[in-house]
Amino acid sequence: MVTTDPAYSEFVLSQQSRLRRAARLMCGDPDLAEDLLQEALVALAEKWESVTHPEAFVRTVIYRQRISWWRRSRHEVVSDPVPERVVGDGAEARARDAEVHAVLRSLPPRQRAALVLRYFEDLTEAQTAEVMGVAVGTVKSLCHQAVARMRSELVAPQTVGRDEE
Repeated sequence: MVTTDPAYSEFVLSQQSRLRRAARLMCGDPDLAEDLLQEALVALAEKWESVTHPEAFVRTVIYRQRISWWRRSRHEVVSDPVPERVVGDGAEARARDAEVHAVLRSLPPRQRAALVLRYFEDLTEAQTAEVMGVAVGTVKSLCHQAVARMRSELVAPQTVGRDEE
């Protein structure tokens, strides 16, 4: 049975933006993120009376559903790059953000989820491990691997110096 508790509605209204952002970062697809969040909020509504930490519950559902969807569709490969859009002021910063998001999307789902939960959502290693259903050591390892990969992908290209005449 779905809850009619006003506390549930208050929770959704106050946390929806943060949870949507986490879902988008975790999966890299705004439409899929909306679907994941909606499923997680429905699951929360169904268990509202028994859930003690609703934000952690929703994050866990989002993460597990994302992994489940990834497993079903991992044979699909996007071959065309996302088209660039015209950007006014702050173009360099946005280009760098786009580059970071592209590298983030290229990470394996578990590494991406660990980074999003640890660094974008600012959860502790223990909280991240709980959401992901893994050991704290696994979170540390996943974050280490993901950060190393992101560093190697985001290294600024070195310019070749010209000899002075």
